[in-house]
Amino acid sequence: MRILSGFLRPASHFARAEGPPSVSSKFPSLSLAPMSGKLFNNRSAGFTMFELVIVMVIVAILAAIALPSFKYVTTSNRIATELNGLVGDLQYARSEAIKEGLPVTVCSSTDGLTCATSSTWTTGWIVFTDPNGNATVDTGEVVLRSQNAFTASGSTDTLVASSAAFTAVTFNREGFAATGAATVVNVALHSVPTNNQWTRCLSVTPVGALSVIKYGAGTPSCT
Repeated sequence: MRILSGFLRPASHFARAEGPPSVSSKFPSLSLAPMSGKLFNNRSAGFTMFELVIVMVIVAILAAIALPSFKYVTTSNRIATELNGLVGDLQYARSEAIKEGLPVTVCSSTDGLTCATSSTWTTGWIVFTDPNGNATVDTGEVVLRSQNAFTASGSTDTLVASSAAFTAVTFNREGFAATGAATVVNVALHSVPTNNQWTRCLSVTPVGALSVIKYGAGTPSCT
């Protein structure tokens, strides 16, 4: 029994011995306090009035710089699109006349179907086959292209020829055209309100040669 009692030790005798004391227990000042929401209670949310004013000033400066540039780009693109539309259709009419071997006419129009016999091209124009060359859409003649009035896209620009006789241009099978005028005709495109910076003219010679000029250029002068 004595032998057995020597082997039967209390459970506490086999308990793992505690290790050396921790550093934090020797130096309480190194211990970290538990996280608490109190640490963040003193921080303010959002922006101060000073910060908001600074942001507003910066936005105002950027807007003052960007808006004139944006207006320049949009106006320049609109003017170029409107005038190039007429130039492109006149060139198309010439190429069709040469290809088909018959006259093709471009005339001002208000309805996209017939000629308006007006020197104001702001209302639109049409391109059509014109075998008899009378600058009128007769029965059997085909309208190849139609351009809407500028107002259809919200534009108030004007496109008017310098000669009242310039209501249509008919290209013959050789690609030449009689404009009905003895001198160069300028079809002037003006922005509204008028600004000479944006004024452009489509210059058409008596034989139908085309060129685009700026305000003050050409003979007669683009005005």
